[in-house]
Amino acid sequence: MGAFDTWRFLAGLGIFLFAMYLMEESIRKLSGRAFKALIRRYTGSRWRALMTGTLSTAILQSSSAVSLMLLAFVGAGLMSMPHAIGVILGSNLGTTVTAWIVASVGFKVEIESIAMPLLGVGGLGMIFSGQSEKYANFSKLLLGFGFLFLGLDHMKGSIEMMAEQVDIVDYVDMGLWFFLLLGILLTALMQSSSATLAVVLTALYSNIITFDMGAVMVVGSNIGTTVTILLGALGGGKIKLRVALSHFIFNNVTGIIALIALPLLTGAVNAMLPVDQEPVLALALFHTFFNVMGILLFFPFIGLLARLLIHWVPDPKNTVSRYLIHTTSEVVEPAITAVEKEMDHFLELTMRHNLQILNIDETLIWPDTTEEGRKVRRTQSQQYERLKLLQAQIFKFTAEVQTHETTEQETARLSQYLHGARLLLHSAKIFKDIRHNFEDFQQSDSRFLRQAYSEFRRRFVDLSMQLARVLIQEDSSISIETYERLMAAVKQNDNSFIRSVSGVLKGAPSLTDVDISTAIIVNRSFIYACQHLIGAWHELSDHHLLSGAGKETERGTNDTEGGE
Repeated sequence: MGAFDTWRFLAGLGIFLFAMYLMEESIRKLSGRAFKALIRRYTGSRWRALMTGTLSTAILQSSSAVSLMLLAFVGAGLMSMPHAIGVILGSNLGTTVTAWIVASVGFKVEIESIAMPLLGVGGLGMIFSGQSEKYANFSKLLLGFGFLFLGLDHMKGSIEMMAEQVDIVDYVDMGLWFFLLLGILLTALMQSSSATLAVVLTALYSNIITFDMGAVMVVGSNIGTTVTILLGALGGGKIKLRVALSHFIFNNVTGIIALIALPLLTGAVNAMLPVDQEPVLALALFHTFFNVMGILLFFPFIGLLARLLIHWVPDPKNTVSRYLIHTTSEVVEPAITAVEKEMDHFLELTMRHNLQILNIDETLIWPDTTEEGRKVRRTQSQQYERLKLLQAQIFKFTAEVQTHETTEQETARLSQYLHGARLLLHSAKIFKDIRHNFEDFQQSDSRFLRQAYSEFRRRFVDLSMQLARVLIQEDSSISIETYERLMAAVKQNDNSFIRSVSGVLKGAPSLTDVDISTAIIVNRSFIYACQHLIGAWHELSDHHLLSGAGKETERGTNDTEGGE
């Protein structure tokens, strides 16, 4: 036989990687939102998170796809860090399925008898599927499996040609560390542990390497996957870095233990499946063995690892966004949830901003407010600028989400949140612009203006207490009746104030013309600011956008954003 056919090997590797891409893409589209719902809903405990990570990775054939969804859910606050680590542990076990498929099918039967029918049916299905996206993706899945085995066949053929000219003795002196580094390097370069496993299994099948060499390369492939994830986490926020570090720690510590206990592990594998008779299947079993060992060692300490990661990688201080900075826009459902939570945060910040302008102690609304939080808000003179920045971040993130496939209902929800964000910033701007009027009222010689200032404070405290129920989850939704009642109360307060001004003028016209004009304009601005808050509050509820809701709150914004 001839020498090693480099181009045939590279072609086989390229076809194999392309097959993995086709399979991941088709399964992700076929599953649609099912796997996202699986990961989101069935991770309520660490055991369920572990099983979900295993199952989803085994079916999707991609730990990277699972990691992407995982980062999105953790960043959106839908999943805790301990449960995320549980999914990561499970995804490592799920990756072993690829090794079993390749080992049990790729080296046991005539590959062409499997690959050609899959390629034929899949290729023709892609051509004749017409407008049916479902059948096109199913055909793509068949095509992916066909290419997987075809690529494996080319790699196996090229290495078999090389096998007759290679003596294992030549490699023994290099030591197992060489093969460990080779496994790490191959995985880091190809960004696929599955491809590395296919190469290792093929080399073992062709007797180019020994079982121990292959086992060490498999350990190296597990370590190599952490390089890609760590690089992807750089610049991606603290949550993403924590998840990447948990994967790095688990794979590296498990790999080190596997190397130390290599004689015991290989002995256990040989006892169950003789290495000299079934080397390829035995290597797949070893891959599963040391991942299970790692899970058993780490599982009791998931909570401790999560706390350490939070301590090592703390959340950034004084950041404007609380959720969006940790969330990717690529996975729509958790991205929308992150926007919803950020809007709750935006509403709370706007209310605190307005309370601060009226010199109202925020602990009246949020009794558990920390002194550190109050100190930060007292020392930050640019609160309104921070609110503007947060609105810009929400708008930008929402635009990124809508570049991906969204349903009509999801698009409508995002539109509601954007409308609510505009209303909140309008409310904050109005309060900022009439701040000097409130200060003048408080220090005025006029008893009426001082009383008016006290009345503004009372009215806003009453409104804030009702709005805060959403934020502290005492009331998860807002009925139309509640919305209309709050709007009517604001309107009634407006009328009462105008009557009080008229009463003062009739009884003792002690107010100057400027005082009268200022009082009326400030009251009207205050009314608009309150209506904006109520409108934004309503947009965050579970109900659809009211017909006409917010029209009154938008009206007059341009000409009532400040007093005199």
